[in-house]
Amino acid sequence: MLSQQMAAAHPILQFGTGRFLQAHVDLFVAEALRQGQALGHVTVVQSTASPQSSARAAALSLGYRVEVRGMQGGRPVETTVEVDSVQTVWHADRDWSQLLEAMATSVQVIVSNTADAGYVLNDADNAELLQARNVTPRSFPAKLLALLYHRWRTLPAAPLTILPCELVSRNGDTLRNIVVSVARQWGTEPTFVHYLQAQCVWVNSLVDRIVSSPLEPAGAVTEPYALWAIELQPGLVLPCQHPAMVLTDDLPQFEQRKLWLLNLAHTFLADRWLSLSRPADETVLQAMHDPLMRDPLESVWADEVLPVFDAEGGGLQARSYLVELRDRLLNPFLEHRLADIAKNHEEKLQRRILPVVERAVHLGLGISQPLLRQSLGLPTSNR
Repeated sequence: MLSQQMAAAHPILQFGTGRFLQAHVDLFVAEALRQGQALGHVTVVQSTASPQSSARAAALSLGYRVEVRGMQGGRPVETTVEVDSVQTVWHADRDWSQLLEAMATSVQVIVSNTADAGYVLNDADNAELLQARNVTPRSFPAKLLALLYHRWRTLPAAPLTILPCELVSRNGDTLRNIVVSVARQWGTEPTFVHYLQAQCVWVNSLVDRIVSSPLEPAGAVTEPYALWAIELQPGLVLPCQHPAMVLTDDLPQFEQRKLWLLNLAHTFLADRWLSLSRPADETVLQAMHDPLMRDPLESVWADEVLPVFDAEGGGLQARSYLVELRDRLLNPFLEHRLADIAKNHEEKLQRRILPVVERAVHLGLGISQPLLRQSLGLPTSNR
């Protein structure tokens, strides 16, 4: 185990400066620190060089506010949380040697939210980076690999947990497989590959919170609802304890509820918005107050989705999730435009709606699911 002095330096290393992490992980750690239930403060790694990102990063360690606005139990909630958990902000290009030093001494947990392209590799990265102290890899997986290689050479016995927050199914497994694959391509020692696979703890997790808008220069507006579902496994070290963090040995049930209820609802509303040529600036909130949009959604939930959950034994939990979900979709402070949700619409139909129809057929439920099938352009019968 790390000594208390070492652990106090940079126990939580965070890749990403965006408003989601500010209103989720960093907020959780801030609240936990006040209760004495966090490993310590957060060290943030900035990778982009845009003026906006640099201004945001510079403001993080000064403390910022998160405005929590929305509905809970049918009642409006407005509160402000002061977030002071970020103690250090490093830029990967400027402060790479300090990152290497932290990895060789005090880091216990790595968290990340690197956006949609975060796991994409860069052809400019190569094995020479494993020996360089003043040259920074371009891609996030290569950065992580170089840091882990340095740690392995200097601190191989210390526990390390990697907790990605990207919206990728089995994100921990996915990131581990990418890093291991690159390690093999770069011809690293077999003992190091074993270290990556057996000594490092790569955690699958699911984050669920709508962060609607940024505050300047740092901070965000977010909904009251928050969930960080984390898959249990041996050796797991958490950055903090928090009521919104749930440890589970059945992460797929959380993923399925979010995908088949929240994400499906968004895409179903977007599909009706497209097919009915609705107003260009219509929001989810406006749609939820229009019976022409909401009534079909309620029918989809009740008659076409919940029977699938019931058949799989998850109906009770799905209905409980729906109670909170209606509050979330009726959030008067959230301007979530259907035009934004409708981006990449065909891909979202295949990922969010088609699996529900296919599962009903596989289970032999005999329900027609006409509205979901219409969205998919399928015959309105499963026979």
